[in-house]
Amino acid sequence: MASRRAAEQIILAGRVSVNGQIVRVLGTKVAPEHDKVTLDGEPLRARRKIYIALHKPVGFVCSRNDELGRRTVYELLPKEWQNTQTVGRLDFNSEGLLFLTNDGQFALRLTHPRYGVHKKYLATVEGTLEQQMLSKMVRGVFHEGEKLKAESARRVSRNVVELELSEGKNREVRRMFESQGLAVERLQRTQIGKIKLGELKPGRWRVLTDAEIKTLLLEK
Repeated sequence: MASRRAAEQIILAGRVSVNGQIVRVLGTKVAPEHDKVTLDGEPLRARRKIYIALHKPVGFVCSRNDELGRRTVYELLPKEWQNTQTVGRLDFNSEGLLFLTNDGQFALRLTHPRYGVHKKYLATVEGTLEQQMLSKMVRGVFHEGEKLKAESARRVSRNVVELELSEGKNREVRRMFESQGLAVERLQRTQIGKIKLGELKPGRWRVLTDAEIKTLLLEK
């Protein structure tokens, strides 16, 4: 019914009741399957949690609105799923696997560095790609004063590299190659945790299965 901050003000104003009793204490716990929660006398129901895997195409942004008028990933989803948030981001020129959800704890579990959920990318680069560059990326390279490190890096073909990362820093893959004097022509995220992009076509989405969600939450 409201954002977390707005909900706190609603609770403090005495507009929320649990089992017929007004509750003004923030953080009061309820069991949605047993307790009756009302706002201004109207019953509330727990929001159904949504977990979506989307193949983000190039030319879309992950923001809900874009000041430059570019297309957003929300244009690819049904209207009833507009209340989801992206789990991390892929930049305008990148493509591949992207999760969206309305479960904040799930999003935190997959994006916070302390959980170290691994993600795989395929990068097609311009210029001469040398093995020693990949070795440096695994040891760690510096870009604009920040250390960037891949868990693994392997050459797939002459100028295509598969990188596995665990931190998810801003534009991390592109910056790692920039530190070696190389530009990335194409960047695709192919896997998050154990969930692969697979045959999902650009612009298409699917709902994650219960087993996949459980796997992601247990991912280390």
